[in-house]
Amino acid sequence: MYIDFINNIISLFKNNIIPTTQENVKFGNKIFGAAIVKKKDFSLVTVGANNEIENPLWHGEISTIKKFYEIKEENRPLTKDCYFISSHEPCSLCLSAITWCGFDNFYYLFPYIETKNKHSIPHDLNILREVFNIKNGAYKNDNYYWKANNINHLVDKIDKNEKIKRDISEIKNVYEILSEDYQLSKKNNIIPLK
Repeated sequence: MYIDFINNIISLFKNNIIPTTQENVKFGNKIFGAAIVKKKDFSLVTVGANNEIENPLWHGEISTIKKFYEIKEENRPLTKDCYFISSHEPCSLCLSAITWCGFDNFYYLFPYIETKNKHSIPHDLNILREVFNIKNGAYKNDNYYWKANNINHLVDKIDKNEKIKRDISEIKNVYEILSEDYQLSKKNNIIPLK
């Protein structure tokens, strides 16, 4: 089960989340993106990326949720029937949005510490600490509302699948390049928390 699930996530990143994020980073937005897929067949419902240049609230997850609710109700699946896949561990704003919308799960590739240390974006950890007194991003990741899933932990459960590990490594390398592009452009943008 894990292998098929991870391969679906890899395809989702390569074909949907990364291209959408690359487009938005060109305009000076941060490197965060997300997608919503159906649980039954992993088909794409919608994809989005950070668009803070337009509105500081349009984080990757929020932009994705906005697009999700722009789908006509009769064509939109229920949130309980979907997986929420995010490039990075959602910030407090996005955690709340995922909760309020009724998603019972989310999966992310980069935990907060990597967002801070590898991508030089410390705001998630800082806000959790300063506003909510949550140290080291240690919110309750399995709670009444949803279960948070670190994709890296799923990959670790797969024995000797070098292709999956290579694919995840390639995706992470793309994000390193995107991070460099964002860091070079951020001094010229209007995002309040760069």
